Amino acid sequence: MAYDATQMKDWQIAEEAEKTMPTTEQLVDMLGLEKDELIPYGKTPKVDFLKVMERLKDKPDGKYIEVTAITPTPLGEGKTTTTLGLIEGLAKRGRSVGGAIRQPSGGPTMNIKGTAAGGGNALLIPMTEFSLGLTGDINDIMNAHNLAMVALNARMQHEANYTDEELAKRNLRRLDVDPKNVEMGWIIDFAAQGLRNILIGLGGKKDGFVMQSKFGIAVGSELMAILAIAKDLPDLRERIGKVIVAYDKTGKPITTKDLEVDGAMAAWMRNTINPTICYTAEGQPVFVHAGPFANIAIGQSSIIADRVGLKVFDYHVTESGFAADIGFEKFWNVKARLSGLKPDVSVLVATIRALKMHGGGPAVVPGRPLPQEYTQENLELVEKGCANLLHHLSIIKKSGIKPVVCINSFYSDTEAEVKLVKKIVEAAGGRCALSEHWLKGGDGALELADAVIEACEEPNEFKPLYPLEMPLRQRVELIAREVYGADGVDWSPEAEAKAKRFEADPAYADFATMMVKTHLSLSHDPALKGVPKGWRLPIRDVLVYGGAKFLCPMAGTITLMPGTSSDPAYRRIDIDVETGKVKGLF
Repeated sequence: MAYDATQMKDWQIAEEAEKTMPTTEQLVDMLGLEKDELIPYGKTPKVDFLKVMERLKDKPDGKYIEVTAITPTPLGEGKTTTTLGLIEGLAKRGRSVGGAIRQPSGGPTMNIKGTAAGGGNALLIPMTEFSLGLTGDINDIMNAHNLAMVALNARMQHEANYTDEELAKRNLRRLDVDPKNVEMGWIIDFAAQGLRNILIGLGGKKDGFVMQSKFGIAVGSELMAILAIAKDLPDLRERIGKVIVAYDKTGKPITTKDLEVDGAMAAWMRNTINPTICYTAEGQPVFVHAGPFANIAIGQSSIIADRVGLKVFDYHVTESGFAADIGFEKFWNVKARLSGLKPDVSVLVATIRALKMHGGGPAVVPGRPLPQEYTQENLELVEKGCANLLHHLSIIKKSGIKPVVCINSFYSDTEAEVKLVKKIVEAAGGRCALSEHWLKGGDGALELADAVIEACEEPNEFKPLYPLEMPLRQRVELIAREVYGADGVDWSPEAEAKAKRFEADPAYADFATMMVKTHLSLSHDPALKGVPKGWRLPIRDVLVYGGAKFLCPMAGTITLMPGTSSDPAYRRIDIDVETGKVKGLF
């Protein structure tokens, strides 16, 4: 049934939907699993992917559907909502369907964007568990990551206080860490701008090594990237040992294995390898695995979740973070290359609201009422804003697949505005469907489901943008021009020196290129909307993820630690002291 989303809050809809959530027995039947392939975790069991993959290894894969979006407003344009609505719509059409989405970070959940559970009748349940830690994957990643930093700082303290002979007595060798060349920092799963740059070790010689340090948000950790791309537990374990924590004074990398902390880190992460199972508000199973933030991380549902989904469902819907210039580009050139999986279709989510913003509408500010341009018909703004949509459409087409544009319906959209977008998309050779999943659930997503089913039957020629043999700077130039629409790339001296070093070292020859860039513009500047012209992409640094095997060029002034607003969501989240239930999540 569809709930009255115009009158009920998301947490209230979730509370009602959870009353009919599938039992364990029903879940086993829905997924075609054996009972020992489920790992109990309260309301949200995990699936033992190794057992499932072994049993179903000869079963053909289902249809593979990726969901991305146009450049969003700061409010987001509903990729997760559309992912869940599409799953519900496909189920209404009688398809065996499920999906994979990313676990939400405490940063946006407690800040301005809210949880990543979708909304209205296209909602993930159980919403509270999903939004507040789920089965502990992010917590395990935080512990493993911060343990590496504990090991580093402790080693630096001991090396400063002991001679080589004294170190040897303690079965330690001198690593000679360069305190000015530490790659990693600490992580916490909140948007804590006050921790971006810190000084640690203050006090006496027993209080650690004095050094500058930093915090990033937990889901941006290299360990989350490793979880997203690992193929199994042995692969996860091997990659953890290759994480570069710092460099010695000769410039040689110091890894978690050098610090002898990689085994303990793997122990913390042992349970993260299996995807968690949640449900749409209409009862379809959805895997939750890996994390968000495609602007500063890979931001993809995990390869493991997609591999399992393609075996147990006839249609598997997976989500990529933010817009096609970021999330889809990383899906296209990194995730798909590593997984060997070929998508059948990509769904490009757009809203009339975002199109109006890109057409020159006033700023959309979280926490403030929308200006009247967004609540009244304005065909001129919509038409101008479609340039951004068409640019993202062209990005997807360059991969060799035909996208389906989904207009994620809002109550303020007019029939004329929707018709205009459909006309523009169809004139560009794309499919376009209106979807009212937020209001009506699966029944509102039938037009979208039909378009996706039709597109899945068409052959495609999916291929990466560049070969792995292409040097780093050439890759970045190609991405900047062909994906973002830049006129070229400007490297800072530091970033160019790093790039040259990586290009000259065969050890980095097969590393993926993982761009770090704002999600609020096709460019590096979040203030530039629509399709900016006459600009160049500035690269200020290149991070290296030795375990994930990523080289991460950083564009503009983007930071790995977001900030918390003046009116964050945590001001409205509470519990009912009589029942213990959480209220106020959105």
